[in-house]
Amino acid sequence: MERKFKVILSWDEETRVYVVTVPALPGCVTQGKNREEALERVAEAIQVTLKGLSATGQPLPQGSGEAFISEVVVSA
Repeated sequence: MERKFKVILSWDEETRVYVVTVPALPGCVTQGKNREEALERVAEAIQVTLKGLSATGQPLPQGSGEAFISEVVVSA
């Protein structure tokens, strides 16, 4: 069964890597030196997380619903 998950990809200036989180799977986080690597790694991380949930008898999320991401710029 195919599932689609929304991911959040952000640049971490301090560590100089892209960090990816999966809101539907708390704790499912990975990183990569570029966007492509980070997205490849998050696909693997999602698969591992789903296998772990399944192995322990926990329900598997069906995927993510609609998402809206925006940036807000403020002066401080």
